Amino acid sequence: MQIHVAKSAGFCFGVKRAIDIALDTAKSSGGRTVQMLGDIVHNERVVEQIDNAGVKVIEDMDHADRDGVLLVRAHGTGPSTYEDARNRGLDVVDATCPLVTDIHEKVRDLHEQGYPIIVIGDHGHDEVRGIAAQVSDAIVVSTPDEVGKLGRRFRRVGVVCQSTQNIENVQAIIAALVPICIDLHFVNTICYPTTKHQAEIRTMPTENDVMIIVGSFTSANTKRMTEISQKLNPRTFQVTGPEDLISSWFDDAKSVGVHAGASTPDFVIDEVVDAIRALTNEPTEVIG
Repeated sequence: MQIHVAKSAGFCFGVKRAIDIALDTAKSSGGRTVQMLGDIVHNERVVEQIDNAGVKVIEDMDHADRDGVLLVRAHGTGPSTYEDARNRGLDVVDATCPLVTDIHEKVRDLHEQGYPIIVIGDHGHDEVRGIAAQVSDAIVVSTPDEVGKLGRRFRRVGVVCQSTQNIENVQAIIAALVPICIDLHFVNTICYPTTKHQAEIRTMPTENDVMIIVGSFTSANTKRMTEISQKLNPRTFQVTGPEDLISSWFDDAKSVGVHAGASTPDFVIDEVVDAIRALTNEPTEVIG
């Protein structure tokens, strides 16, 4: 049996950068509390690693240690969080993915040009909240159906998207917006790592008997990859680690594709590949 591991599987540079910043900040904090408003990324194994390093998760700024450091996570946040932290005397260390920061800047630029802002993204997602918070009146739309529920037309509108959005969903939403907008200025802010992930997840399921997607069920980009793969290959299964694998998934399989979300560590991918080899109990070749 062959096991094909996606070339783009696992950490994107923005996630790796954020984790490195968190660990470095914990080491150099001089005993001060390092705290974040939520988890650094959406992966339980990474969260455990960061917790073991001594970085504390807080629910809101009222729970912040005023003598400590506020670490802004990879997903980014709104301007008011920085202001609030500094007003409380906190040092701020910014681990926002540079590509997300770029989206923030594009939103502010469009707003300054007089464009109302629409953000294509998942309601309630940390990154989407941070993007929308760059201006006072942004509208978040997650599906084409929501466009029809806006109940209005736009003379002009600026549109950006969550960095990990499914390009097909974005295209469908833009198509729904066109009839109700005179001047639609769309900036494609899907990041390059996501583009690579989605390109492979649209080919691998048709080339392998079974697909395994590795990543947390709290990770939007991992769940999106699983949805895409399942439409192309019903024998697609998402796992958080090797303990989730079931041997019957691989019955009669000659090839298995393994992909992973952008917040999945390489060592977890390796553990899953090793477990697949053990479960199948036959000669295997790992490619990729």
